[in-house]
Amino acid sequence: MEIKRIDDEISVAPQILASDIPAIAEAGFKTVICNRPDGESEDQQVFADIEAAAQAVGLVIINQPVDGRNVTDKDGAQFGRLLDEATKPVLAYCRTGTRCTVLWCLSRSGKLSVEDILGKAAAAGYDMSGLAGRL
Repeated sequence: MEIKRIDDEISVAPQILASDIPAIAEAGFKTVICNRPDGESEDQQVFADIEAAAQAVGLVIINQPVDGRNVTDKDGAQFGRLLDEATKPVLAYCRTGTRCTVLWCLSRSGKLSVEDILGKAAAAGYDMSGLAGRL
């Protein structure tokens, strides 16, 4: 499991497994957000299994499945509301972490400068320069 920190409130990761949940809790995360729809790939563990593992260790888990081929501004706004209301720090996951980073970038539009948003994403290893016009 590779976790990439965007800022003090949020980190992102590629697909996690239920067996990763204890380590996520031990790392200090309080909330997990899933941005990957079930059934996106055959080898993907279903959300319900990860949710059960998270609940067993007291983590809050939120399911916000988003189509990775069509992340909308509305999706970003919803992600922002979830993030703003979540107990932090938050770990968001999807297939590679990119979709979660796109959602975070969109959710911070108008709250942070475009340069700050793109800089934090780049520092985490994600080139989001293609989003600049949407921010």
